[in-house]
Amino acid sequence: MLRKAEGHDGTERRRRGPYAAVRELVYGLYARRVERRLDTARGPKHIGVILDGNRRWARASGGTAEQGHRAGAGKIQELLGWCTETDVKVVTLWLLSTDNFDRPESELGPLLGIIEGAVRDLAADGRWRVHHAGTMDILPARTQTVLKEAEEATAHVDGILVNVAVGYGGRQEITDAVRSLLTAEAERGTSLSELADKLEVEHISQHLYTRGQPDPDLVIRTSGEQRLSGFMLWQSAHSEYYFCEVFWPAFRKVDFLRALRDYAARHRRYGG
Repeated sequence: MLRKAEGHDGTERRRRGPYAAVRELVYGLYARRVERRLDTARGPKHIGVILDGNRRWARASGGTAEQGHRAGAGKIQELLGWCTETDVKVVTLWLLSTDNFDRPESELGPLLGIIEGAVRDLAADGRWRVHHAGTMDILPARTQTVLKEAEEATAHVDGILVNVAVGYGGRQEITDAVRSLLTAEAERGTSLSELADKLEVEHISQHLYTRGQPDPDLVIRTSGEQRLSGFMLWQSAHSEYYFCEVFWPAFRKVDFLRALRDYAARHRRYGG
């Protein structure tokens, strides 16, 4: 099901001025009212988030792409704090797609550095269990090291499982899953004809980047774009989608709560 969010647009039009404090107070009161009325028992347990709009937010603010990415990275811990308050168990954050590697090195290099810093911060926080979702092969050695160290350092943490989708593409994930399945079955001595006879959906699911995890109940995309762009193609078959017009660095708690409220109001038919 597709749903476009209510609320202010992604151009970040909230002007700082004499009424800014009043506006923030009103938003805070509204957010608390929405939160009080939420039934967390009916809320999503796994949320996927497409963190979109960093560069456009920066342009609208007169800043650089790097400043936009830094502002977006700074929003991650805030989001996870909100998820803790609403009983979410798994969060998947799409931080870097395989398509992003087509960007010029002048932007890609700083972006990778910002992502590495964000992952280190998640691991150092001590509340989150970090898991990399993506292909390692295309990532620089330094980024690979940061992701592996974050996973190892947080493996014991009994908190929200945070999938950091870095070097992630939905088609690439399915390709990697099929390749992994074929390799595993070949090592067992299974022939292609035998595999074809017994192949079921769960066989591929067991080789996804998120194997062993529940599929996302809710996928949120910021910035007003209404498409998945290949995000969790396999896992999101029965997910609910929520498209929020605000750019990611300007995403507020009230926007998050609206997404949860919208989700709780839906009747999930799982393809029906």
